[in-house]
Amino acid sequence: MSPVKTAPAELRADDAALRTQYLTEVLDLLYPWPCRTDGSPGTPIAEYLVVPDARRPRLLVPAGSRRVAAAAVRRYAEPQSRTAKLKRDAVVAAVRTGASAVLLRDRVRVTGPYSSSIDGYLSEKLGRELSVSVHIGPARANRKPVLQLIGPEGDTFGFGKLSTGPLTQQLVRAETAALDRLGSCGLTKLTVPRVLLAGDWRGLPVLIQSALPVWLPRAPLGRHRLVTAMLDIANCCGVTSGPVQGSSYWQETRARLAAVADRAEAAGLASAAELLVKHAGDIPFRFGAWHGDWAPWNMANLADALLVWDWERFATGVPMGFDAIHHELQRRIQATDDAADAVEQTVKRAGELLAPFGVAPHAREVTALLYLVDLAVRYLTDRQAEAGARLGVLGTWLLPVLIRRVEEL
Repeated sequence: MSPVKTAPAELRADDAALRTQYLTEVLDLLYPWPCRTDGSPGTPIAEYLVVPDARRPRLLVPAGSRRVAAAAVRRYAEPQSRTAKLKRDAVVAAVRTGASAVLLRDRVRVTGPYSSSIDGYLSEKLGRELSVSVHIGPARANRKPVLQLIGPEGDTFGFGKLSTGPLTQQLVRAETAALDRLGSCGLTKLTVPRVLLAGDWRGLPVLIQSALPVWLPRAPLGRHRLVTAMLDIANCCGVTSGPVQGSSYWQETRARLAAVADRAEAAGLASAAELLVKHAGDIPFRFGAWHGDWAPWNMANLADALLVWDWERFATGVPMGFDAIHHELQRRIQATDDAADAVEQTVKRAGELLAPFGVAPHAREVTALLYLVDLAVRYLTDRQAEAGARLGVLGTWLLPVLIRRVEEL
């Protein structure tokens, strides 16, 4: 088996160009005709500062109130480096003092009937005055507008997701169902958002969830707190056990593999998966729930709470410990440019990572490799490469390690 390393033509577009294109698409979605986003005369709906600029848009900040604008910048995401934090704080200072008129020159002025805008829809459904800030993320197949909802006093009270196509419609609905289910599971080791609104915007699902206080001071996250929270989720919907070969998980995985059989990478992936399950034999596995994307940027550890969000990949009936492997891999990818080495080092740590989840020693590497199969199928199903995702081409990082490791078992 040999991995495919061919990148589609779409990957030639750079991130800035993709963001600029996406900005136009987002504005058209949030402010459809008869609203106008080109500054045309009419009844004002909103005015946005484009941060850092229209060529590299990352955030649309409502410009009507300095207090609201500062909250929008300060609370939309936690900087991942000291440099990023300094840049964020500089923008906050600029909007607070009015210097944004000089430093942030690109603006979007929206006019038209308020009732036809996303602002009008959300204000009516939630029954309160609000401003909307919009996060423009990097190219990914599952990218969707993420809205921060801010009250007149600068209080962030909600975050929203709007779907833009078949994949994101599925993900928004899945996250809505997941949050409803988790709200009644009796979780004690972590905090998840509540559903404030599950509605429909011009035929597309929309989810508004309560804002977790991610802007509060962070505390160091110990391994014990992280693992106990992951175990809380793993056990929240019940646990079953048995060999992989006869499990519903493997049946579903084979169906997902069959659905992407036309993809160039699929043949090598499917062969590796079948060989892996053959190696697993009659080893008993335990199956539970997982977050599905438990990464450092989807959580915040406070002194008295672990906040976890982005539940659109939540699933049940998966091998215990998947969240621990995923978190480790994403942490390593975040810290290095060598994604293949990040995969390699994650698999090497499988024994240590999976021990707290009751995974038998001889099943730990198999579990880590099953996770890689699961992640690869997700990338192919979502068509991440075609969307321009940085790690969309599996043959450049994930598949080589997976195939070699399976063949060496």
